[in-house]
Amino acid sequence: MSASTPGPPVDDDEARLRVGPPADHAAGLRAVRLSMTNAVRQMGVVKATRNLRALNQVDGIDCMSCAWPDPKGHRHTAEFCENGAKAVAWEGTRETVEPGFFAAHSLTDLAGRTDHWLEQQGRLVHPMVRRDGAEHYEPISWDDAFALIGTHLNGLAGPDEAVFYTSGRASNEAAFLYQLLARAYGTNNLPDCSNMCHESTSAGLARTIGVGKGSVSLQDLHEADLIVVSGQNPGTNHPRMLTALETAKRNGARILAINPLPEAGLLRFDNPQKARGLAGRGTGLADELLQIRSNGDLALWQAFGQLLLLAEDAAPGTVLDRAFVEGYTTGFEEWQRHVRAVDRAAVLAATGLTWAQIETAAAMLASSKRIVHCWAMGITQHHNAVATIKEFVNVALAQGMIGKPGAGLCPVRGHSNVQGDRTMGIWEKPPAFFLDALGAEFGFAPPREHGFDAADAVRAFRDRRAKVFVALGGNFVAAMSDTDVTTEAMRGAELTVQISTKLNRSHVAAGRTALILPTLGRSEQDLTGGRVQRVTVEDSMSEVHASRGRSAPAGPLLRSEVDIVCGIAAATLGDRHGIPWRDFPVDYDRIRDRIGRVVPGCADYAERIRAQGGFTMPHGPRDSRTFPTPEGKAVFTVSPLEVLSVPPGRLVLQTIRSHDQFNTTIYGLDDRYRGIRSGRRVVFISAEDLAELGFADGDFVDLVSEWTDDRVRRAERFRLVQYSTPKGCVAAYYPETNPLVPLDSQAAVSGTPTSKWVVVRLERAAAPASDQR
Repeated sequence: MSASTPGPPVDDDEARLRVGPPADHAAGLRAVRLSMTNAVRQMGVVKATRNLRALNQVDGIDCMSCAWPDPKGHRHTAEFCENGAKAVAWEGTRETVEPGFFAAHSLTDLAGRTDHWLEQQGRLVHPMVRRDGAEHYEPISWDDAFALIGTHLNGLAGPDEAVFYTSGRASNEAAFLYQLLARAYGTNNLPDCSNMCHESTSAGLARTIGVGKGSVSLQDLHEADLIVVSGQNPGTNHPRMLTALETAKRNGARILAINPLPEAGLLRFDNPQKARGLAGRGTGLADELLQIRSNGDLALWQAFGQLLLLAEDAAPGTVLDRAFVEGYTTGFEEWQRHVRAVDRAAVLAATGLTWAQIETAAAMLASSKRIVHCWAMGITQHHNAVATIKEFVNVALAQGMIGKPGAGLCPVRGHSNVQGDRTMGIWEKPPAFFLDALGAEFGFAPPREHGFDAADAVRAFRDRRAKVFVALGGNFVAAMSDTDVTTEAMRGAELTVQISTKLNRSHVAAGRTALILPTLGRSEQDLTGGRVQRVTVEDSMSEVHASRGRSAPAGPLLRSEVDIVCGIAAATLGDRHGIPWRDFPVDYDRIRDRIGRVVPGCADYAERIRAQGGFTMPHGPRDSRTFPTPEGKAVFTVSPLEVLSVPPGRLVLQTIRSHDQFNTTIYGLDDRYRGIRSGRRVVFISAEDLAELGFADGDFVDLVSEWTDDRVRRAERFRLVQYSTPKGCVAAYYPETNPLVPLDSQAAVSGTPTSKWVVVRLERAAAPASDQR
């Protein structure tokens, strides 16, 4: 069976693809200029000024572009990065998608457009419905939309035929009500974007330290003497992290970067909030860069463990924290026996590094007393991702780097409230204590059987075991792996519901009946219930804080996420269980009061938000070195060393973001940090691989992934770009390459798609007719 398509949609701009040298620094004056120019172009001077001045300020707008924490003390007037400014401009654009747009554009027409084109059309401002068999969306009233959803949900054979997906953009209040809706309806089918990104983190940390969240504060990064950044590109994905790294460097810290690609943000940071940065005299960040082969991290960290043990043998009491190990952990002896026996040849084969490079990096660990371990999706999206994260924890435990200032574990999450959504109960595998508290608060018995994660949801729709898909934000079809399989599956649904701000691929790959419900953006005033409402979010470091929009809504028919969720619930459940769905939108404190009685660590939630603007969630390992594992201690684990290989003539593809992108949202077609202009269909490849495979820089190829089934997964017409990347490893942007990631290629335990390990071959292709090289 073939999943290939006649050819990719191509923007006119993309036909003018240009490639230049990559940048050697991030941010600087150019970032300021581009941020301001884009914001004013999209929003106008007054709106741009108002929104950007409020971004990441106390009682301001929480930035939707990442989950990096805000400073607790002084905040700069411009407390945002280039990508934050892009996100606010993207949401605040003056362009709108009116009903006439859908009358003019059929679904077939929209399916031939690029993701970039779809999102550039503007804000969705009217509820729309695609009737079964129709080629066009048409307007629908809110009441009729809610009634249609209720009719479909109540007509299913059972509640597990419905799936409730959540994006990390959703507020805590909306997320809490959304999971309440799903469970009161009778299902735990609550997949979310965590399933695609940091689920491996949650699984690895829950087993080893008992809490599936990081254990550091922003101050810990400032006080560290070593920061390890693994599988992460903060310059593009978490730009405000660069300010924390700069502060740490000026306090004397060293930075060890481990990543297949040399990223500009870890080379030098020209801080645009300082005259020195604006003048191009920034701060060099990474002291060492290990350009590791994709999936070599597990082997590398087991080698680090071995070298730390040998260093401790040579100088007892100087490298390991034996008091911490003996008092707070279990499993150390088994772990040390394992890593002492790790084969160095296997490590070198897996990593592509020299032993001298590994020894140099291990010496940085051995000589440091306060270490923060950071990582992102370059780690989490592998088959052995959970094992790799457990190895980070092993090394941190051996050195006592949890529960003390300047040290800890720092998974850096990408979406602004993805961590808060999980805290609020968005999870297909809810713990019993959460369900107990939820049932006691609302007077019903929540379902106990685990639900579908993201991949299982696709399988369920593919196999017609699921019928209705409701999405609270996001772009599920484009974000999910195996895009063609996902598209086929979602088009077979009886009903899809998208609660959205912008047009995207999921509105096009829609169910037989489909609804688009336009919602307020986070930067817009929420006057639901006739009063000014605030929402709350939780960042990567467990800080909960409020967010309040400033701008007038893009259209008079927009409703808040809270209002939409309650409208669906009221139409579906009525007065079942006596849950007061009509009351919650009147005053969001009524939701926060319920959160405070259900969610651990959120007691007096509403009052703490009103009085303090925010608070820090409790974290036993960080706060008191208490570890809520079954053993009652932090757990050393033993994982077999995997050395993955590929057949001759094949390469390993990792999917990555461009600098003009946030998740599946494409702001523009440039990636200036990597030297790409007006295009996205590029493959970064080493000079050695070009020569060995008989290609040249600038050639065009099709990418064909190889998996164990008979489906042909092909992504067409990509330009080869010679780049500094380990031999055998290539990189390309998602979502364009998501069709190559097999649905069943998932991380063990967590189920995360293996988007950083896709075996591909290159097939020569003709250059596009419009290519003007």
